Amino acid sequence: MTRDDAESSESDGRGDRTPRRSLGELIAPRRLGGDFRWLLASSWTSNIGDGIALSAAPLLIASLTSSPLLVAAGAMMQFLPWLLFGLLAGSIADQHDRRRLVMLANGTRAVIVLGLVVFLATGQVTVWIVLVTSFLYGTAEVFADTAGSTLLPMMVRPADLGIGNARLQAGFLVGNQLAGPPLGAFLFAVGSFWPFLVQILCVSLAVILISRIARTPIPETDAAPAGTSHRIREGLSWLRGNAPVRTLVIIILVFNVTWAAPWGVLVLYATEHLGMGAVGFGALTTASALGGLIGTGCFGWLERHVSFATLMRVCLSLEVVMHLAFALTTSGVVAFIIMFGFGAYAFVWGTISTTVRQRLVPIPLQGRIASVNMVGVFGGLVIGQFLGGLIAQAWGLTAPWWFAFGGSAITLLLVWRSISYIAAAPPVLDAGESAPES
Repeated sequence: MTRDDAESSESDGRGDRTPRRSLGELIAPRRLGGDFRWLLASSWTSNIGDGIALSAAPLLIASLTSSPLLVAAGAMMQFLPWLLFGLLAGSIADQHDRRRLVMLANGTRAVIVLGLVVFLATGQVTVWIVLVTSFLYGTAEVFADTAGSTLLPMMVRPADLGIGNARLQAGFLVGNQLAGPPLGAFLFAVGSFWPFLVQILCVSLAVILISRIARTPIPETDAAPAGTSHRIREGLSWLRGNAPVRTLVIIILVFNVTWAAPWGVLVLYATEHLGMGAVGFGALTTASALGGLIGTGCFGWLERHVSFATLMRVCLSLEVVMHLAFALTTSGVVAFIIMFGFGAYAFVWGTISTTVRQRLVPIPLQGRIASVNMVGVFGGLVIGQFLGGLIAQAWGLTAPWWFAFGGSAITLLLVWRSISYIAAAPPVLDAGESAPES
């Protein structure tokens, strides 16, 4: 019996002791340290606020304009800041106190949304004000997310990165995908400024929670201080020379292109091809989030019993099969089942890929490599959605699924052997860099 189990055992009156673990210990094991719990609480709180905006912002734009172009522009504000400022954010995160960067960026987000609330409360809001607010908010989010992604490897041992990332993913699923959107839609029905006011409170609380983390050291560098462009080139040079991480980033880029192609027209596929209606389309995304909760909940068991190489191959293989299944089915019920399975394996893949990357990247480079990865993610989404629209326009709503099936299958065959090399690469971190137990 471990120390934690012994401390949580209780007698049943006959001298037997039954191991019991508190809910807090199950969610955030003490071995991960007190700083991790503050990081987790801050992340979960921020995700609730972002989930509220996920539904409230499109509703607000749609209430101000009927232009499909302007409505689509609101969605593009999620991607554009990453493409413009992602590499810069990574360079800055590798030069400064990352905890303070997250606090500053999240504080900026709260101020930006407060400005929108003022316009809403005074009745002076226009669609252009909302779009500018979305762009500014998305820009601050780039810096917050980039710096935030570097904190976990500075807190826990490499062996605990998997469970730590799984817990962060669970918060994203619950707050951003499940609880936040319906709450945002309800609050918007009450009054257009209410969801954004609650979002401000969530983001502000996230700043307070992350402030409780011990001050994070500024990453050490071997060379003299250099300009931002030099530091970005330094990160790209390291990535080119590190085959496991480079291959992982390429896999993520290509699979995001193939994934985004059909996802860009998913609403039309669900409503017109499957005949599910608007409610059915919304239920598809809910099914994905529920599957993701199952996947992240099982991650600890999977990590203990299945190798990362096997898990990576299974997840990518399921992606290929999922595209084929959507291309063939005409049943809404089958689509729900496929989407549930997609959520389960997709979030396992996300946890594994993040964990592997964090294990293999030196602490001073975490921000820059994470930013390159995210630029690849959002670049892949933009390219994939553009291709998906063209393919669907020319060959019908199932054609993007066939494109995704073929593209992902070919990619998987090309990288199949490399996956073992990626998963088996030794971590650059050591146990001496982990946070002490609290």
